[in-house]
Amino acid sequence: MASESIHPASAPSRRVVVAAVGAAGLALTLNACGSEDDSSSSSDAAAAGSVLAKTSDIPEGGGKIFKDSGVVVTQPTAGEFKAFSSKCTHQGCAVTGITNGVITCPCHKSEFSVTDGSVKKGPATQPLPEEKITVSGESISLA
Repeated sequence: MASESIHPASAPSRRVVVAAVGAAGLALTLNACGSEDDSSSSSDAAAAGSVLAKTSDIPEGGGKIFKDSGVVVTQPTAGEFKAFSSKCTHQGCAVTGITNGVITCPCHKSEFSVTDGSVKKGPATQPLPEEKITVSGESISLA
């Protein structure tokens, strides 16, 4: 009777295990990011043409942040309304404050002008992108 030698199967190397765990983690992360982006664009963001606010809601020399729509609406001078993305151009944090004609980002304290979205104080180097709005009577809407 011939006997076959019994050798235990070799276990995967540590390198293989670490690579597999890393790949699985990356796949989960990318999937989570993709699903957040898809849901926010369909459920959180206001559709074009939807009313954001009344003109009386936006203080002169200041503005208001519309988190769900991803925009900041400002009134630099009486009757002049502007809109900018609420996403900081430095690292993508949402801006959270408007004081003394300045839109501020809480993450690294970048500051942007309510007049044109330009950088007043870094670390951001790019202005907030302008968003299109329409003002009709008392209503401000996304264009």
